[in-house]
Amino acid sequence: MIKLANFSSIFIANWKLNGNTEFINEYYQKLLPNFKNCVVVCSPSIFLNKLKNNNKNLFPGAQDSSIYIEGAYTGELSAKMLSDINIRFCLVGHSERREYFNEKNETINIKSLNLINNNIIPVICIGETLEQKEKKITKDVLTKQILECVPDLANFENTIIAYEPIWAIGTGLTPSVQDIDEVHSFIKHVDIRFNKFKVLYGGSVKASNSAEINSLKNVDGCLVGGASLKVEDFNKIIS
Repeated sequence: MIKLANFSSIFIANWKLNGNTEFINEYYQKLLPNFKNCVVVCSPSIFLNKLKNNNKNLFPGAQDSSIYIEGAYTGELSAKMLSDINIRFCLVGHSERREYFNEKNETINIKSLNLINNNIIPVICIGETLEQKEKKITKDVLTKQILECVPDLANFENTIIAYEPIWAIGTGLTPSVQDIDEVHSFIKHVDIRFNKFKVLYGGSVKASNSAEINSLKNVDGCLVGGASLKVEDFNKIIS
């Protein structure tokens, strides 16, 4: 298992449903070689074997995993299979999975546990909608998500939490830095066992705001969506 404590910051590129072989080859040719932080690139599953892994601070990551380990489940991709090709990180519970594929907290918990049991670090995504934010129930929403999504077996060495306010994803909107730091602090104090967890921020992270966000006391890195598709921008974020 990768020692998360060795990294002061973790940056995860989520390519979503984008990319091809030419794009990947060009991306790695331009990706800065001497970054000090942990960098994870999450591609569509068909390209996982094409992603680079230096077993030091550059790793491939998956965008999702099945609730099943093996069996007659056509089209599924299990944690066991991801582990077999040396994948060590996997996103779980991204808001797009919750919205478009109706994923529930219970499902996310099962997926996360399967990943941990196969030596893969789940990156458990949580976040509130604009409606929930306006009703001022963000902390209630996050508490429920954390307690229901994070397995009992999870700890700061084998699990990451990513806070992505849903209303900020792909919109260009971001909370104030004070709000981000406050929410991250809250997440780490939902229960004493979360005190040492790495908590990443996601939601319209870009080259122009990433340094300020990542400098916050309670932020341990960023989950980057659209900006990660432009390697020049991603280089600025991870440097």
